[in-house]
Amino acid sequence: MRLLSYNIHKGIGGRDRRYRLERIIQVIEGENPDLICLQEVDRHVARSRHDDQPRTLTDVFHATAHLYQLNVRLRHGGYGNLVLSRWPFRRHHQISLRLKKRKPRGAQMAVVETPEGLVHLVHWHLGLAERERHWQAHHLLEHTLFRESAHLPTLIVGDFNDWLNTLARGPFLHHGFHQVTAPRSRFRSFPAYWPVAALDKAFVRGTIDVRHARIVHSRLARDASDHLPLVVDFHLNHHAAQPEPLRETRKAGSRIVLSRLFRP
Repeated sequence: MRLLSYNIHKGIGGRDRRYRLERIIQVIEGENPDLICLQEVDRHVARSRHDDQPRTLTDVFHATAHLYQLNVRLRHGGYGNLVLSRWPFRRHHQISLRLKKRKPRGAQMAVVETPEGLVHLVHWHLGLAERERHWQAHHLLEHTLFRESAHLPTLIVGDFNDWLNTLARGPFLHHGFHQVTAPRSRFRSFPAYWPVAALDKAFVRGTIDVRHARIVHSRLARDASDHLPLVVDFHLNHHAAQPEPLRETRKAGSRIVLSRLFRP
């Protein structure tokens, strides 16, 4: 199974500052992910031609399940986080991560019915201040809605904005998570045209077996956004029993090659 996490910068290139959502779509298609987690997705904003990006991306990739979280409201439209899934959600929630008067932030949580079992997926875009990020991580990891699915294999991804990687040694270590995106030198993703910071991260807990994780360094990815995408290939460890049965029975470990990612 493959997950892609990507700050798409509203579809605006990091160097040429041109709005070209088609570049973002081509970058994602090139990786053929099953789960897509996107940050900074515009809806009805002038800079992105008033496009409804969540609807466009959901339609283009024929997602079986999708979840959009509008975090920052502008005079016209706004932007936020988007999850697209090849498989249905068993349940999902969205919570606010806003600290006092700082910029609105949020987290998305979904229990995904993958062919190998249930996966608890958390997707977010954290704040710019270290104290803010630590509060956001603690708030999420101790939240009632997070804990109701915490017994499942859990994968947390997104733009962490954590330049010094202090969250790995703090709340994630305390809650028993393993950092997939380490060492930082192998996962530099920002700025896309000359990456020096590993801001896009992934953490796992439970029976998730990460086979490979990498940053996409293609020429197109360097031009499409100010971040490079993170790709994580993983499976569930079938030696450990799944807490809940799937509604649908599918061949474990199967991976469908799609011409347009998600086919209806």
